[in-house]
Amino acid sequence: MTYTLGIDVGSSSVKVSLLKLEDGSCAASAYYPTEEMPIKAIKSGWAEQDPQDWWENTKLALADVLKQSQVSKESIKGIGISYQMHGLVPIDKEGNVVRPSIIWADSRAVDIGNKAFEDLGADFCLNHCLNSPGNFTASKLKWVKDNEPDKFEKIHKIMLPGDYIAYRLTGEMQTTISGLTEGIMWNFTRDALATELFDYYGFSTDIIPTIVDTFSKQAGVSAQVAKELGLATNTPVSYRAGDQPNNAFSLNVLEPGEVAANGGTSGVVYGIGDNPQPDKQSRVNSFAHVNHTATNKRLGVLLCINGTGILNSWLRRNVATGMTYPEMNDAAMKAPVGTDGLLIYPFGNGAERVLGNSDPGAEIKGLNFNIHNQSHLLRAAQEGIAYSFRYGVDVMRDMGIKAKVVRAGKTNMFLSPLFRQTMANVIDATIELYDTDGALGAARGAAIGAGLYASPSEAFTQLKCLDTITPDKDQSTVLNVYEAWKNKLKF
Repeated sequence: MTYTLGIDVGSSSVKVSLLKLEDGSCAASAYYPTEEMPIKAIKSGWAEQDPQDWWENTKLALADVLKQSQVSKESIKGIGISYQMHGLVPIDKEGNVVRPSIIWADSRAVDIGNKAFEDLGADFCLNHCLNSPGNFTASKLKWVKDNEPDKFEKIHKIMLPGDYIAYRLTGEMQTTISGLTEGIMWNFTRDALATELFDYYGFSTDIIPTIVDTFSKQAGVSAQVAKELGLATNTPVSYRAGDQPNNAFSLNVLEPGEVAANGGTSGVVYGIGDNPQPDKQSRVNSFAHVNHTATNKRLGVLLCINGTGILNSWLRRNVATGMTYPEMNDAAMKAPVGTDGLLIYPFGNGAERVLGNSDPGAEIKGLNFNIHNQSHLLRAAQEGIAYSFRYGVDVMRDMGIKAKVVRAGKTNMFLSPLFRQTMANVIDATIELYDTDGALGAARGAAIGAGLYASPSEAFTQLKCLDTITPDKDQSTVLNVYEAWKNKLKF
């Protein structure tokens, strides 16, 4: 039997899964810690983690998986890594971490990125880097340079969280083009590092590690680490990608017109284009997708909506007390499509980038005490969440990305038949549901990179679609209600 490992480095935990290539099944899986990893917030708006915690939890999860599966180390032929995006991991010449990682949730560099966008100009930033420098990795490094010069002077290379785990496994300092684009450090017009931004921020491109292909035998596990972890020496790390590109890859979202979505506490829509136009309002972000090359462009456009599943959970705590989510879904189905004019706007979880970074808060409009009841509220919430997804998809359509197929894991909001049918109707696309996750996606990526699968199509042959939802007879009603919802949206 042949296996590959997938490591998914999140901000809450590290998950490791073992993929059996012969049938595409998960042979074992584990995550650590069972409680969430700590995030240090020394000041308001800051968020830091110790990369050593990621490594220790990787080792614990891997040990658990190897114990569960009892597979031979020689049968593991590749390792793939998925990781929380945008984190800064600065390393000195001895390979030590210079300071804790400034992770994705940290907002200290917002003003730095905004000033860079103004000084470098919207034309350069959006047409060359596809994004504003924003609060991304390069801007975080500039913050270190300005505020911790003694630590900045010690930096030999910078890495993303997944690069760091690969480094601990192999001893090689490496990164990918996809990773550099998520840090806004890549110039797409030249297919090279964005030297203009580096020069503006005042640091050398020498701090960038060796660039390797996303799917490739990037480096082998060192003899010392292999002995410590119970792996074979030189087992290749053969794939790495940020969590959102990897989540899309996990769902076999690779080509233009394919879209990945998830609806947890917040929601994400990630669509693929071959030459998307930049959004002049910078409401979404564009990155090189996992299969992007200079000659075969595949760009992922990322839309995040903060207020999605958190609205449903708020209703459960405050309106549907004592009900399970399936019971809430059943109750919502008792109300008619469009909920007799009741509209809910789920924007109550902080500033929404898709709304121009405004924070309008959640709203209920059209509430009639003589008509509406609990079922109406529950249905209007799910419809409102679907409408917020459509609002973001419209931004992506304006950029040239047409959503034909939306793939999602059968989890969170997509467990609701009402929600997924409303999504199919309002987006006018087929919804496909799968049972997979980021760690298994990384394991599949590792198999491609190690040459164990000849192509992505072979890698996903055994990933079965659990359910398919297409627009139904209520579509015209849903689209009319969406227009009313959109016309009354104020921010």
